[in-house]
Amino acid sequence: MVLHWKKKTAAKIANPALLKALIASYSPARFLVRFFLLVAAVAAIVLAAANLQQPGEPDAISRKGVDVMIALDVSNSMLAADLKPNRLERARQFMIRLIEAMPNDRVGLIVFAGRAYLQMPLSTDHAAAKMYIQTASPDMVPTQGTVFNEALKIAAGSFNSKEKKYKAVVLISDGEDHDAEAAKLATTMAENGIMINTVGIGSTQGTPIIEAATGETKKDAQGNIVLTKLNEGALQQLSATTNGVYVRLEDAAAAVKEITAQLATIEQSSGKDQSFVNYKSYFQWFMATALILLIIECLLPERKKIKLV
Repeated sequence: MVLHWKKKTAAKIANPALLKALIASYSPARFLVRFFLLVAAVAAIVLAAANLQQPGEPDAISRKGVDVMIALDVSNSMLAADLKPNRLERARQFMIRLIEAMPNDRVGLIVFAGRAYLQMPLSTDHAAAKMYIQTASPDMVPTQGTVFNEALKIAAGSFNSKEKKYKAVVLISDGEDHDAEAAKLATTMAENGIMINTVGIGSTQGTPIIEAATGETKKDAQGNIVLTKLNEGALQQLSATTNGVYVRLEDAAAAVKEITAQLATIEQSSGKDQSFVNYKSYFQWFMATALILLIIECLLPERKKIKLV
């Protein structure tokens, strides 16, 4: 197509006989070669910019620890300010400290209120876990309430069902659960080697609930202020059923120490994580190819040698 265009243009600018004499040394074949060399060089540069990669050998990181699913209550009652600035913020601070105290353990995160959602599966990526913790709020669960059963079901399903050890749950809540099924589920989880440790947060005297949407005190249908109280009984029952511990969250450092001491009683599993993978990049080969093609294109003349008679 390019050759056709050149011939058509040449016919417009000069007499055919004169033009033939003037371009006697011109080589259409060499022009085509140079053209394709240039196209190939541009293609190589595009591929280099794309930075094509291939997974290499993963870096196997040895670790010895347990699998811990952390279940956080994000119901509206966790916005109560009986612990400053509020229950939820104090729970966040505790969770971050807890994760920092478990460098070799895999952790996962569940948020729950009237429903429960898996926020992060078991992973050694503690930085990601901290990020999810910082964003946890009542807005994440549209159905309000406090139901342990669904959170515990998700936690149980997150572990390796073939193993009956190395597994623990840390459930953080104000304990206002009204689901009797949680106690039955805890018994089943204990039989499967899952330890449930519970952390109670809030006061037992009761404090008003602040509505997340309006920032106002929650009232019932009769206009009475609704109080939220820490229900230690429900939390203590869950932990006792599974040989775990119940801790009331007042001092975060002390609570972390007690929970990690209990987790240390669980047999630890040895394993290798292959989360870090080295990737082989090939952009340098494409760049080298493009450079060679451009050099050849520059050095290759379009004119052919003419034999003098």
